[in-house]
Amino acid sequence: MGEVDHGGGRWQDLRVRRPRQDGDVTVSREVTQAKLDRLSAATLRHVPSQTYSVGDRLEERARAHPEKAFLLFEDRPVSYGAANAHANRAAHAAWALRLRRGDVAALLMENRPEFVTTWMGLAKLGITTALLNTQLRGRALEHAIATAKPSIVIAGAECGAAIASVADDVRRTWPLYVTSEDEAGADVIAGAGNWDALLSRAGTDDPDRRVREGLVAGDDLFFIYTSGTTGLPKAARLSHMRWLGVGDGMSAIAGYGPDDVIACVLPLYHGAGGMVVVSSALAQGAAMFLARRFSASRFWEDAARYGVTGFQYVGEICRYLVNQPPGPYDRAHRVRVMMGAGLGRDVWEEFQRRFGVSQILEGWSSTEANTSLINVDGRVGSCGRIPFPERHNGRLIRYDADADTHPRDPGGRCIPCAPGEVGEFIGAIPDLPDSGAGRFEGYTDADATERKILRDVFQPGDRWYRSGDLLRSDADGYFQFVDRIGDTYRWKSENVSTQEVAEALGGFPGLDVANVYGVQVPGAEGRAGMAALVLRDREAFDGAAFFAWVAARLPGYAAPLFVRLSPEPDQTATFKLRKVDLQADGYDPARVRDPLFVRDDALRAYVPLDAATLIRLGLAPGAPVTPRRS
Repeated sequence: MGEVDHGGGRWQDLRVRRPRQDGDVTVSREVTQAKLDRLSAATLRHVPSQTYSVGDRLEERARAHPEKAFLLFEDRPVSYGAANAHANRAAHAAWALRLRRGDVAALLMENRPEFVTTWMGLAKLGITTALLNTQLRGRALEHAIATAKPSIVIAGAECGAAIASVADDVRRTWPLYVTSEDEAGADVIAGAGNWDALLSRAGTDDPDRRVREGLVAGDDLFFIYTSGTTGLPKAARLSHMRWLGVGDGMSAIAGYGPDDVIACVLPLYHGAGGMVVVSSALAQGAAMFLARRFSASRFWEDAARYGVTGFQYVGEICRYLVNQPPGPYDRAHRVRVMMGAGLGRDVWEEFQRRFGVSQILEGWSSTEANTSLINVDGRVGSCGRIPFPERHNGRLIRYDADADTHPRDPGGRCIPCAPGEVGEFIGAIPDLPDSGAGRFEGYTDADATERKILRDVFQPGDRWYRSGDLLRSDADGYFQFVDRIGDTYRWKSENVSTQEVAEALGGFPGLDVANVYGVQVPGAEGRAGMAALVLRDREAFDGAAFFAWVAARLPGYAAPLFVRLSPEPDQTATFKLRKVDLQADGYDPARVRDPLFVRDDALRAYVPLDAATLIRLGLAPGAPVTPRRS
């Protein structure tokens, strides 16, 4: 396996080598660039100074096609006209509460049509909506609300438990209004106002545009929160311009039109669901199938029932679908295109073969990022391509994982990565006041925004957005995601990517999810690998078979030393795997109630972990450890 020294230890490609396949065919750089140019032109037609905003777009669609379906939700389809009318009620209700342009409202609601129409109504007044994660509780929810500094909190009655988790003295610091899907549900939270009663008294006519006079597309539409997998979430700022541009751009490369139905099975408070899907549908006057939550067993049946032609995914969704038993709807659907991120090579080809989706647009970015990648060529395993670097604001620079720094040359400048090197992806922040190109909108926290900016990278005074993600590219300009900075760990003097180890484990028979992380071993430098496995049958785990699988696919230093058999994955509502609590548990049987195993090279098996085995392998607390080579 090839390796490269780039100032921060060696990074090796852990993936299994295999012959080139159809998915590896390289198209010309010019062909790729032509597709990316269409995406860029559509995205950048919106500029910060324009007065055309999201509310204007909804009103346009409602006037043009009032009876056309916009939201397909269970047995409650919502037309464009009805969606606009409900948004208008929300706008008039907020106006009656004296909310005005520049104010902030926090929205806590599960997936349902009212989520979309509520924030759209607020947007018509120029109000920014903080989209609260419905999974947050207690201190995390208090922090999220405090970060937004809202004039009002609007909560769905279904989120009563989340509201109840907030301390009473904190709860009293902001006005709370509750809305329900039924007439009785709005009174479930004591002391809260009834949002539905306000809506019933509000008009359905479009508010006069003068109520949002002064609003421009560069102003904040949303605060969308980071996932909070490693700490309290931050509120990323997202403008009307960005939201509109994403829908226009994604529609251009996905080929969406007014007859499409785009599925949203992700939470609407997340950028992938609430921004990409809703914006793409609104851009084209298309319909959107909205699910309360993702169901692997029902997804293809729903896709057939609602005529879904495209959908937004995250990688674990695809893994769950592949792990489902074959069903009658696997091919009895109209889905032709899907876009998202996190689809590993180990799932990609099987997913496409089994379900017949012809176009997969795998990408890389984040809600707050000022740069992105997208694979428009269908190159299996790639998250995007930069065919001509001078036409893209993204660069890959060397990163020293041990020192958590970026190595610099004798002139003090960061060093670009060569093909095959792992580095951090960054995005240039240009000085273009009235353009969305490379614009970094940051967070509500000015200090958090500043920490994301790297300066004097290639030129004195230049500024670059730090993604915090490690990628690598090949000689053809195709990129692959490696890991999040902080998720990688170092063992036996080698840097290990949790993402690549998880992909190598992915095809093990009976495995649904592998969550890989590093744990501390007393007396040893670095961290040893540990894998929390979610199996369809935990009792059937074969330690010898798993050892053989790992040995055939990973070098010894990257093979997990410990295995934990978890009953379910520890993940966010957007299917990002959490690692912090698992790392804290380590491999201590006193903390972990799940079955634990340890790698035994002599027996060539993963064997049950107990005190005697730890002592025999030199892994007991206080024992001197010399990492063994294998």
